[in-house]
Amino acid sequence: MDKVIVYLDDPGYARQCMPRAEAGPTHWVLVACAPRMTHRISKWVSHSARENWRTKWADKLFGQVVPHLQARGDTVTPVLARGPLPELTRSLMAEHGTARVLDVRRPKQDQPGAGGRWAPGAIMGLGALLFLSLDF
Repeated sequence: MDKVIVYLDDPGYARQCMPRAEAGPTHWVLVACAPRMTHRISKWVSHSARENWRTKWADKLFGQVVPHLQARGDTVTPVLARGPLPELTRSLMAEHGTARVLDVRRPKQDQPGAGGRWAPGAIMGLGALLFLSLDF
């Protein structure tokens, strides 16, 4: 049985990116990577409330992905990531033997060059261009 460790955070995106099993049944180790909370939220929300939210979020995610995989006849082991992913990956690979690792998390939209924000140099250049075009 082929074993695959999959990191996911969005069920729709994950279903699009996950490969089909070609060589029979597959054992999927699904690792839910909950969205990060800002460090300022600790003033308003207790640690246990954050953990409860993460657990509910992961249950909802698994509820949308697991039935689809089980309908294909595959085995699924759900895991909620609670720490650094490299350490979790090492422990999962040791526990489940050799396995492929797939990262099908949705890419972040606020990365530089993603079209979300203007770089400071671009704003200064635009200002200089406007200043030069107003030739008094």
